[in-house]
Amino acid sequence: MAKTERELAFIRDLAINESWTKRFTDLIDKHVDLKDVENVLYINAGTGDHCIAVSEKADDRIAIFATCENDELLKIAKDKGAAVKSDIDFSKLEFEDNSFEAVIADASFTPSAEVDKLIRNVSRLARSGGRVAVILPSAGSFGEIFSLLWEVLFNEDLAEHGAAVEALISQSPTLSRIEEIAGDAGLANIKTESAKELFEYENGAEFVASPLVADFLLPAWLETLSDEEKERVAEKLAQLIDAEDGSLSFRFTVKVTLLVGKKK
Repeated sequence: MAKTERELAFIRDLAINESWTKRFTDLIDKHVDLKDVENVLYINAGTGDHCIAVSEKADDRIAIFATCENDELLKIAKDKGAAVKSDIDFSKLEFEDNSFEAVIADASFTPSAEVDKLIRNVSRLARSGGRVAVILPSAGSFGEIFSLLWEVLFNEDLAEHGAAVEALISQSPTLSRIEEIAGDAGLANIKTESAKELFEYENGAEFVASPLVADFLLPAWLETLSDEEKERVAEKLAQLIDAEDGSLSFRFTVKVTLLVGKKK
């Protein structure tokens, strides 16, 4: 049964932030400098962990604003901010063009088909000369899963949905495509930084039952299927993983990528 938005928000806070999101935000910590900026916008701040960490490292004079993807995430982020007496303005507000000297966006759960739109929005919100940073998975991610997933769909007479899996692969942006999108969106001094992250599970059952896969990745990838079909595909996927890997653990890789640039 699909979980409620509230349940997903708590799962994201308790299980996803550390196991998934941190692998992306570590690149921000390594490569993004917020010195000499007066205000920062953090888009898709989730439950607020990394945004709060950025605030704690920043100069007290920097004003930090953050948007959360839905009301349940926003509630948790606000409570966390209040608990540490943070001045971050968490909201779901729409901001005006050219408003911020730095804009950070977490696109780790953004569908590949919407990456172009998100980067354009980030550029729109930054002032001329403003710094931009976007984290996202790039081409080469999830390949181990997609090949097995397509096979399961074919075996279960759901091959018509295989086109959606093929689209997931083809739409996943390469580094050159990410940089091209950024240039078209009005950014300059564009760079990308990447790190290959490995996710490992003891067997197929552990993989499909993990919160990352069961509650976030598979529902997005299989959104065209009915609930019954999703459950069947997940069960068969676990079985195929075990049949393929035997007694070995199952691993998949994600190419974690950071895009940085400046608004022209």
